[in-house]
Amino acid sequence: MRIRCIGLITSVLLTASSALAADHKDLSVSDWNRFTAAQYLDARQQWWMDWPKAQRDHETACVSCHTALPYAMARPSLREPLGNQTLSTQEQRMLGYVVKRVTLWREVQPFYTDEKSGPRKSPESRGTEAVLNALVLARYDNASGHMRQITKDAFTNMWPLQLTTGEEKGSWDWLNFHNAPWESNESHYWGATLAAVAVGITPDNYRARHEIQPQLALLSEYLNRDYDNQPLINRVGVLWASARIPGLLTPAQRMALLKDIARHQQTDGGWTTATLGPWKRKDDTSLDTASDGYATGLIVYAMRQAGIPASSAAMQQGRKWLIANQAADGHWNAISLNKQRESTADPAKFMSDAATAYASLALSSLQEP
Repeated sequence: MRIRCIGLITSVLLTASSALAADHKDLSVSDWNRFTAAQYLDARQQWWMDWPKAQRDHETACVSCHTALPYAMARPSLREPLGNQTLSTQEQRMLGYVVKRVTLWREVQPFYTDEKSGPRKSPESRGTEAVLNALVLARYDNASGHMRQITKDAFTNMWPLQLTTGEEKGSWDWLNFHNAPWESNESHYWGATLAAVAVGITPDNYRARHEIQPQLALLSEYLNRDYDNQPLINRVGVLWASARIPGLLTPAQRMALLKDIARHQQTDGGWTTATLGPWKRKDDTSLDTASDGYATGLIVYAMRQAGIPASSAAMQQGRKWLIANQAADGHWNAISLNKQRESTADPAKFMSDAATAYASLALSSLQEP
């Protein structure tokens, strides 16, 4: 097992090398700066993997919902525009960790354990990681057009952890530290939408394979069953997944959802994460209701994936907001839903990490045919 893991990691590293071009004068176009966005994302992913609190056993790092996962989803979309043929150094390292943990699945410890972090944290960690590993690897296979064995292994790890009884039947145990928007009470459903996205984007027609149809049916039933009770952020997740998995939304649900999204678009053309869910800060400070890069990027990207024309008024207004609000260092801003943070502290940037990734995905998708 260890020999196979080393071989897989070596394979990943040998197919990837350096990243951004040294001369980037032509990489910043008139609308948004891809180079500085990539530079920001690379730096933040590097910081995350080096942060002591992110370290896990077997010399790996946690796949965080705020930094690592958005990075994995967005970074491949910046490679071709930047003239890069290979993975960035940070991508190599991140994928090496994911490959190692998928390969050593029975040996690695959960991200969080019951003993150290409280009841049910071990199963929550395993369910969450299984979904995120599959999604990260599926994203990179989607870019290459072929499903690798390591990605098949990630799904093999994921499916047995799908819940088959109870109110959450069809979903996965999901980390809940009461930290919105990815580790809170409503995040369980969000995790299921990510599993659906992972299945849907995997190449080689994985979604149609006979052996996964019972599990996929359970997942679809869960998303359908609980859809009407979900906050907008989770319904946007279903819209994203519905682009690849037919039947997740009825035509009536899709129309109603698009109208709800339109109602939440602010006068400046953006969206604010504050209105996407039932959030309340732990320190009782007021939520920031200004348009932000996370809500705007996620919604524009999900709508584009679902086939909403780039020329539509809502998409063009969202695009203009994103272009106008990229910071000089390449990032888009978003503010914690949980408490007021010191703006210079690295954890205060977690929401902006996700915002920058989804904003980059959104703008990249608007330029695709």
